[in-house]
Amino acid sequence: MHFSAALSLQSGAQIRDYALSFETYGVLNANKSNAVLICHALNASHHVAGVYAGQHRSEGWWDNMIGPGKSLDTEKFFVIGVNNLGSCFGSTGPMHTSPDTGRPYGADFPVVTVEDWVNAQALLLDALGIATLAAVMGGSLGGMQALSWTLQYPQRVRHAVVVASAPNLTAENIAFNEVARRAIVTDPDFHGGHFYDRGVIPKRGLRIARMIGHITYLSDDVMNEKFGRQLRDALQLGEGANYLYSTQEVEFQIESYLRHQGDKFAEYFDANTYLLITRALDYFDPARDHGGDLSLALARATSKFLLVSFTTDWRFAPKRSREIVKALLDNRRDVSYAEIDAPHGHDAFLLDDARYLGLVRSYFDGILKEITA
Repeated sequence: MHFSAALSLQSGAQIRDYALSFETYGVLNANKSNAVLICHALNASHHVAGVYAGQHRSEGWWDNMIGPGKSLDTEKFFVIGVNNLGSCFGSTGPMHTSPDTGRPYGADFPVVTVEDWVNAQALLLDALGIATLAAVMGGSLGGMQALSWTLQYPQRVRHAVVVASAPNLTAENIAFNEVARRAIVTDPDFHGGHFYDRGVIPKRGLRIARMIGHITYLSDDVMNEKFGRQLRDALQLGEGANYLYSTQEVEFQIESYLRHQGDKFAEYFDANTYLLITRALDYFDPARDHGGDLSLALARATSKFLLVSFTTDWRFAPKRSREIVKALLDNRRDVSYAEIDAPHGHDAFLLDDARYLGLVRSYFDGILKEITA
C-alpha cells in the first residue's frame, strides 16, 4: 500500500511517498471486530504464515502459531502482518529510491523508532477500515511494538499479547547491538552506507553481526546439547599447523553452525536495515518521559494483556516481562502472565512448545467469545 502524505517521525524528520508491504489471512467479519495485527521482530517480515508457492518457497516465520486450526486460528480471526518502514522485505527502506534525490536512500534513510512503526501501522489499518483491533501480538521487538500500541492508541486495542519482550533494553543488550553495528560499519564494503551504487555488499560485517546475534538467541544448554565441544567431521585436535592464525579454519561444530547462519543472513538482509532496526530496539523506552517510572508510563494502557516469557531466555529475561506485569498491576489492568520452563533461549518464542501454543490458543478462544458475545 502506497502513502503519498508525509509521515512525521519522532526524530523530527519526515518520509513521504512510502509503501508498506502487508499480508492478510482469514476474513474480516461484518463488524470488523476480529482483526489481529502481528508485529515482527528484527529480521522477519510481513510474511507471518503459510508458504509461498513457486520456485522460492518461503514459510511464514510464525507459521506454527498462525493458520487454519492453529493457536491463532485464521478461520476465526483476520490476521494482518505488516513489514516495518526501513526494512528490506518490501516496505520502503534504505535500498529504495528517495523521491528527493532519485537515488537509493542508503545511510540517508531517516531514523525510525518503534513509535514510528506503530503510527505507520495505524495508517494502514485506517486504509483497511479497521478502527479497533481484537488484539495486537508480537515477540521480542514485535512485543515492544504491541506494548507501544497500547500506549499510543489505547482505544484501538482490546488485547495485547507480548511474548519474550521487555520494556527497554538492558545495557548488555545495547552493547551486543553496538558490537554488531561496528562490524558492519567498519566493513570496507560499507562505504558509509552508500554501497548500493558501488555494486558491493558489506557481507563480512553482516556475517559477524548475525553470528553475534545468534549467540544471544540460544541458551547455553541448547548450544551444549546441539554442539557441545564436538570437532567438525571427526577433525583431530591441532590438525592444520597454523589454525590459530587462520581466518578460514573451522574446527568446532558450533563454529561451522555460526558461520553457516552468518553466510545465509548476509545473502538476504540489508546492512543499513540492520543498523536502523537495532537502533530502534535501543531507543525504545516508554518510561523515559516519565522519570523512568514504568507504572506511570503504562497508566495510559486500557487493553487486556497476555505476557509470556521463557526461563532460559537471557536476552529478554523473564524478570523483564515481570516488570511490565507489575507496572500493569499497579494500574489495576487485566493481566495474564505465563513463564514457561523451556530450554531454547530467546528463540523459544518461535518454536513448537505444546504449553506455549496451547496457552495462546486458549487466550484467543477467550477473545473470540468476547467479540461474538
